[in-house]
Amino acid sequence: MARQEPFGDRLSDQGHHCEARGEAFVSNFGIFARRFALIVAAVLALAPLLSTPSHAAAKIQHLISPGGIEAWFVQDSTVPLIAMEYAFGGGATQDPADKAGVGNMVADTLDEGSGDLDSNTFHERLDRRAIELSFSSARDSFRGSLRMLKDNKDEAFDLLRMSLTSPHFDSADVERIRSQVISNLKRDTTNPSALAGRKFLEMAYGDHPYGRQANGTLESVPKIQIADLKDYVRRVLAKDTLKIAVVGDIDPASLGALLDKTFGGLPAKASLTPVPDIDAAKPPERAFIPLDVPQTVVTFGGPGLMRHDPNFMAAYVVNHILGGGGLSSRLYHEVREKRGLAYSVYESLLWMDHSALFVGNTGTRADRAGETVDAINKEIRKIAEDGPTQTELDEAKSYLKGSQMLALDTSSKLASALLQYQLDKLPIDYIEKRNAIVDAVTLDDVRKAAQRLWGQGLLTVIVGRAPQAAAQPAAATPPPTAKN
Repeated sequence: MARQEPFGDRLSDQGHHCEARGEAFVSNFGIFARRFALIVAAVLALAPLLSTPSHAAAKIQHLISPGGIEAWFVQDSTVPLIAMEYAFGGGATQDPADKAGVGNMVADTLDEGSGDLDSNTFHERLDRRAIELSFSSARDSFRGSLRMLKDNKDEAFDLLRMSLTSPHFDSADVERIRSQVISNLKRDTTNPSALAGRKFLEMAYGDHPYGRQANGTLESVPKIQIADLKDYVRRVLAKDTLKIAVVGDIDPASLGALLDKTFGGLPAKASLTPVPDIDAAKPPERAFIPLDVPQTVVTFGGPGLMRHDPNFMAAYVVNHILGGGGLSSRLYHEVREKRGLAYSVYESLLWMDHSALFVGNTGTRADRAGETVDAINKEIRKIAEDGPTQTELDEAKSYLKGSQMLALDTSSKLASALLQYQLDKLPIDYIEKRNAIVDAVTLDDVRKAAQRLWGQGLLTVIVGRAPQAAAQPAAATPPPTAKN
């Protein structure tokens, strides 16, 4: 069964990956962004867990199997568990333009029977051994997760091997999964967060693959054929883009043999459709979607900074001050505590292989939507023009260096973090350097980053009851009609 990806992106999640079946980055953008922010915080907080260079070097190994399969590996015998996270390049960007959701359907059907096992028998084998196996199609990668007891590792890796190399895609299973996906998509048509996320991506990216829904649409999913699923597997699941992270009670030699057995039979090279780099649409721009729901949802954002940008850490720190710091953030203080406009408000940096965003979300009463948007815009203009204070910077740096230590308290969470480092193309010793990079961020750095992020204004999507003149963009009001 597919799982909800964290980011996204992300984001998402990205919650974003909230996706009940599919990617929250598109269909449940608000949840994805929140989860993505937590994952990013966990990844950036990895260094405090591995506090000294010698300990970090001893913990994380760059393993190369006899067959040449590479993995980042942490041998941990604290508990008899093994967790593996892995990803192939491509993801939802490899869906055909007119068939959004193919990767998501593949993720949902890979474990529905493979090799000589039908769907029921396959899942019985998983359940009998308490093996957790899942797949998901993120924006730029097709991901998988495997978790098992040490004694069940041979069977667990073999079931994964069969899923990747000989999936059945039986018609009855595909149609059952298709019905579930369509049901979720229909539910999203009345979900204000899903509608806001979808519209936001359309505004930001238009016809680019990032502007499409990763879990598909009510128009595209019915058109997906079994041949499309098989073609996706053939093109995307290959060794040259494979990234692996493993944490658990296994020795390097045994792990290397299992990696060769599991992934060695895959094609050597993927056949990916090139995806162009793109900048998100330039703010300001606003859209209003009328929907009769009790609470109006506001999603806002704009172009962000790529992970490899030299100013990324400064942007990450200042974003924490503005909207990523929970109860301590400026947006929370202004929107929730000072004005009582919303229960929560947050903002996250989301980066992908070919673009980057900052994205925020809140919910408020319909009659206060306009006031909420104005308050957010005012606070964003303020930090873009003046930057944060030295006290805010010092507190944010202290938090980012020392917090979220419990976020990596399981093998699965640590494996996810190590996979994200690889996807972000960071060196294996980054955890030794990360706190020094945070410390090196200056007040001038964060002021420049704030201007880059928020100096142009916002892309804003408002979903709620209409008419709300304060919440609708001026362009949405038709000109008066002359009377004869």
